[in-house]
Amino acid sequence: MKWLVFICLLAIGSNAFTTRQQRKFPDDFIFGTATASYQIEGGWDADGKGENIWDRMTHTNPTVIKDQSNGDIAADTYNNYKRDVEMMRELGLDAYRFSLSWPRILPDGFSNRINDAGVQFYNNYIDEMVKYNIKPMITLYHWDLPQKLQDLGGFLNPLFPQWFEDYSRVVFDLFGDRVKYWITFNEPREVCYQGYDTVTMAPMLNATGIGAYLCAKHLVLAHANAYHLYKKEFAGDDGVCGITYSVGWSEPLTDSKEDEFATELMRQADWGIYSEPIFSESGGFPKELTEVVNQKSIEQGYSKSRMPEFTQEEIEFMRGAYDFFGINHYTGVYVSGTENLQEHPVPSMHDDINVGTSVSSDWPAAASVWLKQMPDSLLNVLLLIKEKYNNPVIYITENGWSTRLEAGLVDDDRVRYYRAALENVLDALDAGVNLKGYMAWSLMDNFEWMQGYTERFGLYEVDFEDPARTRTPRKSAFVYKEVVRTRVVDHEYEPSSMTMTIDEGK
Repeated sequence: MKWLVFICLLAIGSNAFTTRQQRKFPDDFIFGTATASYQIEGGWDADGKGENIWDRMTHTNPTVIKDQSNGDIAADTYNNYKRDVEMMRELGLDAYRFSLSWPRILPDGFSNRINDAGVQFYNNYIDEMVKYNIKPMITLYHWDLPQKLQDLGGFLNPLFPQWFEDYSRVVFDLFGDRVKYWITFNEPREVCYQGYDTVTMAPMLNATGIGAYLCAKHLVLAHANAYHLYKKEFAGDDGVCGITYSVGWSEPLTDSKEDEFATELMRQADWGIYSEPIFSESGGFPKELTEVVNQKSIEQGYSKSRMPEFTQEEIEFMRGAYDFFGINHYTGVYVSGTENLQEHPVPSMHDDINVGTSVSSDWPAAASVWLKQMPDSLLNVLLLIKEKYNNPVIYITENGWSTRLEAGLVDDDRVRYYRAALENVLDALDAGVNLKGYMAWSLMDNFEWMQGYTERFGLYEVDFEDPARTRTPRKSAFVYKEVVRTRVVDHEYEPSSMTMTIDEGK
């Protein structure tokens, strides 16, 4: 009898495993890859393009980049866009997420002068995608602000929302006939906290305790301006517009109240400050973070809170200004209110929340020091957003893994990461998450911001020593291609060759 039970359990387990392996993505689920303008385009001053904040920083202060490199040429997409689209076709992609360079289109940042050569480049790029039924998904802002606007204060200038609306109008008018997926901002935390509260991203303003909060206010207002403009004048029946956040999974280190509160504060500081005004029913900045900043501001002798306020009219204007929630996700951390605490500048956002973070030594590590493979972190994030914001439409707009150059083309660790992440996507779909698409980061190796070219995220390797910037598919490209083709995550699949071809039937 015991043997019979054991055999039955084996059969059940085997069937469960088989079922899990054969779960399919919906036919209308959108698979794509993602890139950003400064990281791939090159042509930094080509054909009338204006200077951006990364041009200025890397040219005047190159030592802040790990290998003292820059994006002047990068992957040279400006001259290789047809090869980029050929790679999309090789992978069989449904969509491609990329960003526009604001100063390539408006060299001075303002809408009074449009650069025709920059417009033509993007028209060519978009037309080449549309020609092969690849949906363009455009990010309006992925960190490369025109330097002339930064000279006027950038995101800290209260006129920024109007500047962004003017830029958006030009772009919607130029490309909106062919582009139906729009993202206003990529990763507000990295824009505001890293760019304005610290020195870990351009423009390295280091206005600690002030910059991030002012930037957050103007950024979410700018998003709402662009969203309402698009929906009112350009969207038609099928155009959608959202915003993308970097959402790591934050988990309390213990079940103590201190750790649970610390975790909530960290979530609010990392992305809630930018998402609550748009996605929550109450609107405005998150309650707990606002209270903490208010109290610390009083203790520090400020005449009023360092957290800026919205008018009731602004709260109503921002609330509900979305068609989807974009998620860039890579990893997660454990959070504590009592352990692993560090000293931070006073005032600063990190001092305001005063939390400690840690990771497990058991998690596989990528080339990026911050990137570890935390089990089920993507699933946990998707379930949290589903619960927190009444199950909005979600697109995963970035997800990926970094390696070193010497890792070569056989990137089994990236394959392992993608398969685990895509299983999480299937788990989320099974749980009823309103998830519509997945964009792998990245189509190809690129300029990895402060790390230069020392870290590689590409499905395709780029030879940056070759003037032609030759692109070669890694093993992960073949594995991802098979997922897109079959709509199944096959953990046993091994490419029979490393030669990439285009499926003309796609």
